[in-house]
Amino acid sequence: MTTVRQVLNQKSKDIYSVEPQATILDALRLMAEKDIGAVLVIENDQVKGIFSERDYARRTRLKGKTSDAPVTEVMTRTVYYISPDDTMDVCMAQMTDKHIRHLPVVEKGKVVGVISIGDVVKAIITNQKSLIEGLQNYIMGTETQL
Repeated sequence: MTTVRQVLNQKSKDIYSVEPQATILDALRLMAEKDIGAVLVIENDQVKGIFSERDYARRTRLKGKTSDAPVTEVMTRTVYYISPDDTMDVCMAQMTDKHIRHLPVVEKGKVVGVISIGDVVKAIITNQKSLIEGLQNYIMGTETQL
């Protein structure tokens, strides 16, 4: 099974974040510029939260906030993490259980990347294709020997 480390090695090494005093609009601009669905909120190398498109959709206008409000007013404060040695199955289980779409990857107390639901689905599909091809080759090899 594919590990988080393997997926991170195929992705950009960039970690996109904003500081807690950044506005919602600042975070949205960064997300649009980088074509990503979430940014970490980091202060002094410590993750304070995560801000996603879902946070914007559900917590900004619906709660009377404007885009000039600090991102800390609408970000998700409870952040779940994974290790580079975790598998995509572990990521999928955690994302499904917690109803989240992004997981920061932490190694030795430092954020080294972010895995999205898209990354997980892509890796699982690739693994399944490889397994199917292996089984087809096994069956074809067995049939030709008969």
